[in-house]
Amino acid sequence: MRILRDFKMPNIKFKKIEMNNIPDMENVKVDYEKVKEAEEKKNKKHKPYPSTEYKTVKEIFIHSMQNYADNTLILQKPNHKEPYKEYTYKKFGEDVVALGTKLIKMLPKNARVVVVSETTYDWYVSYMTMLCGAGILVPVDKELPENELENVINRSRATAVIYSAKKKDAVKKIENNIPTVKYFIEMDSDDHIVDKHMGFNYLIQEGKEILDGGDNSYLDIEIDPEEFKMLIFTSGTTSNSKGVMICNRNLAANINAVSAFVKLYQSDRLFSVLPLHHTYESTIGFLLPFACGCSVAVCEGLRYIVPNLQESKPTAMLAVPLLIESLYKKINETIKKSKKDGIVNSMIHVTNLLKNVNIDIKRKVFKEILDNLGGNLRIIVSAAAPIDAKIAKWVEDIGIDFLQGYGLTETAPIAALTPEYEPLRYASTGIAVKDTDIKIINPNEAGEGEILIKGPTVMLGYYEDEKATAEVMKDGYFCSGDIGKIDEDGFIYITGRSKNVIVTQNGKNIYPEEIELMLGNIPEIAECMVYGKKESENADDKELIITAKIIPNYEKIEELHGKNLSEDEIYKIIWDKVKENNKKLTSYKAVKKIEIKKDEFEKTTTMKIKRYAEINKDNAQK
Repeated sequence: MRILRDFKMPNIKFKKIEMNNIPDMENVKVDYEKVKEAEEKKNKKHKPYPSTEYKTVKEIFIHSMQNYADNTLILQKPNHKEPYKEYTYKKFGEDVVALGTKLIKMLPKNARVVVVSETTYDWYVSYMTMLCGAGILVPVDKELPENELENVINRSRATAVIYSAKKKDAVKKIENNIPTVKYFIEMDSDDHIVDKHMGFNYLIQEGKEILDGGDNSYLDIEIDPEEFKMLIFTSGTTSNSKGVMICNRNLAANINAVSAFVKLYQSDRLFSVLPLHHTYESTIGFLLPFACGCSVAVCEGLRYIVPNLQESKPTAMLAVPLLIESLYKKINETIKKSKKDGIVNSMIHVTNLLKNVNIDIKRKVFKEILDNLGGNLRIIVSAAAPIDAKIAKWVEDIGIDFLQGYGLTETAPIAALTPEYEPLRYASTGIAVKDTDIKIINPNEAGEGEILIKGPTVMLGYYEDEKATAEVMKDGYFCSGDIGKIDEDGFIYITGRSKNVIVTQNGKNIYPEEIELMLGNIPEIAECMVYGKKESENADDKELIITAKIIPNYEKIEELHGKNLSEDEIYKIIWDKVKENNKKLTSYKAVKKIEIKKDEFEKTTTMKIKRYAEINKDNAQK
């Protein structure tokens, strides 16, 4: 749903790499008992960790309040110049119960409450308050233009809107066009009630006074695991956004499933850089660490990602491929500028050999590189789109565990994940999580077909759209629209989207994502989108030309090919590179035409290109 028309990765800068503190290899002693253990471990299949068995988010909330009260939960910067402010589980729990106690006095049962804000402590409080019994949560993308925000509020028939100060003007402009809204609640505000407007902190204080009077009605609310509790409007990369209905069972099942594959400790700290209205970040980036007694450090924004990482020193981060690729490129550029790429590559080779015999000194050898990312990062999880396998391998090469997840908003979101104890298949998005069945239907000769998912994380259905629900639900399975294959060990490989597939006249299926990943390795290309374009306007001519719409990397072109190049010269440089890449593809997959794009691609929350929007632009210009 989110359109990132102006999205650009910031110019990330890292310190010069010296690589002066490499351990003396002669002093590295081989412990042959450990080598033997490593060999035995390789031959022995690891069992999943004991998983949690939560049925509702409220169970998770109560467990964490009882067990982790004194732990830090949220770290948030008041402004860029001040250090992180820490909020404990105890403070968080008290605020949730107080807000919920007040809201259930104000709102009718199952009232829809829209939350629109950047990532803040108050967003987390709002989220938990709604899921523990105050109503139905409608998390909304803060980047929505006013007309779309108005549309979402009206579609959901919201009774209240909770918003941050940064969204105050947008909410004010549409206030008269959203008739169902009775309460406008501003985050981090002490304002008393004036007409329909009031402050978030004021409501919490009111709730505390009700609690002091002995009213425990909010805490006494029993949550039905199957009851509709969250409405999320999808990003709509291939069609207009749908409302996905999520229940407590969906969210709790995600936590149970992931806990079997990845072990988090109370000492772990997650770094929140993705938007919270997306289930990937709110479920796995918040509910999971919350269930484990961990802390979450909030990133101020992409431009501050490096200083925030270095200050908060997280141990884990959820990311999308575009972000990981940017960090990879910038770090390697720094290594090359420092003229240390030769020694880094040598040490990767040496440390990989040592790790194979159970001697892991990667974090010592690559300490300088890891310090650029805060020094403590041990896990990076990538999801939302395919990532180049060489980048995944590089993350592991420098001593960070790289995991991949797969899922959709409709699976709230996890359906498959890489178990941290399994050898990494760099191109795979993992195996089906606990209690989930994933199968391929109508596979081609390569074993590729549509991915179907059945399990407790699958949504209740689409909001007020039985027809759309019936189209995607078949015999209890959710038809994902994704194309992939499953190997003999159950590992899933995503090839592309069924709606993106390009079908040639001779019946060949081409998945553009495969070609895009390859083109992404060309330094002169910043971003690209591959699609099938009709050769002529003749309705009878159905032949599609494999076309790449490309945004050039002008900085890299200038560095490699010189300054003041004409548009024709830039076109030729890129076209020559694309033709070189075509040699790696079977002939029917080769790109036959390129188009240089001067503006940004429209993107979703998870930084995926909105293909249908880009193709519609082309059609509108004809």
